[in-house]
Amino acid sequence: MIKLNFPDFKFIFKNKDNKPHIFDILRKKLILLTPEEWVRQHVIKFLISHNISKNHIAVEKKIIINKMTKRFDLVIFDRNSDVLLLVECKAPNIKINQKVFDQTLIYNRYLKSKYMMITNGLNHFYFKVNQKNKTYSFVKNFPLK
Repeated sequence: MIKLNFPDFKFIFKNKDNKPHIFDILRKKLILLTPEEWVRQHVIKFLISHNISKNHIAVEKKIIINKMTKRFDLVIFDRNSDVLLLVECKAPNIKINQKVFDQTLIYNRYLKSKYMMITNGLNHFYFKVNQKNKTYSFVKNFPLK
């Protein structure tokens, strides 16, 4: 896997059925190591390195939007169980474009997160969400410090 724009983190790798897997410390199991999973695992370590409790992070949970089943990548909850940050992860070869942003916005209409992060592991974009005005503004750095 390629070097991503994150600090160097330690991971546990195993071959299973002749395919590379990575240990997910939140789901507590081996996950097939795809390019998107490589990004997701870095984001998990990144969040934890910013003092986000593992207990406040949800990984790949189903949500129903317009009668369609979708899965978000990561959600961080605050102490009141409100969604604080929605994270959309893409493989490094996927450009972060309007289509990706729109997908994240659709998820956020349901989740009502205060912040959003979109990353392909190389480029990270952060947004502050104003639910009342239905507006989004860029945030330069990771908003949960």
